[in-house]
Amino acid sequence: MHIPADATTAIEGIDYAISLREILWGVSLVALTMAIHGFGVTMMLRVAGGLERRIQRRKGFLLGLGILILSTWMLMFVHLFEVFVWAAFFFWKQAFTNPSICYYFALNEYTTLGSNYSLPQDWRLLEGCIATAGLLTFAWSTGALLPLLQAFQKDQLRYLTLEHGGPEPAATPPPGRRSVP
Repeated sequence: MHIPADATTAIEGIDYAISLREILWGVSLVALTMAIHGFGVTMMLRVAGGLERRIQRRKGFLLGLGILILSTWMLMFVHLFEVFVWAAFFFWKQAFTNPSICYYFALNEYTTLGSNYSLPQDWRLLEGCIATAGLLTFAWSTGALLPLLQAFQKDQLRYLTLEHGGPEPAATPPPGRRSVP
């Protein structure tokens, strides 16, 4: 497919030119989203780690589950704040008539669900940028929650094994390391 030098393509019968302004705003908003997410994940891990140390001796099912739920709520708040930043940008640029539609659109695009609304022609590239930001931050959140989930499961397995009179499960070496006999 040949793309003309001015990067103009037809979308719905309308000429659409990708502008440098649109690209710069897109990469800037993705970078801002990632920075916010990095701060949020760091805070979530600090809080979860502090709670883990504080309740280490009394840790049971409900306390461990509570830490997981609190961590998930913190990450949800971070994601919703990131969507707010995108929505504020769309409202500032008058992409939609009111902040509610801006937030609705941004949330649906961020989660890659998609929306009945579309951005104005000169901002359409941002629909893909916000979806990319959402995919990256959801993957990051999953990676941050995984060690917490694994520790919770390990604690519960140890508790169930000891409760039924079995031996304590053997410690498994970290990935990439072999155990020494």
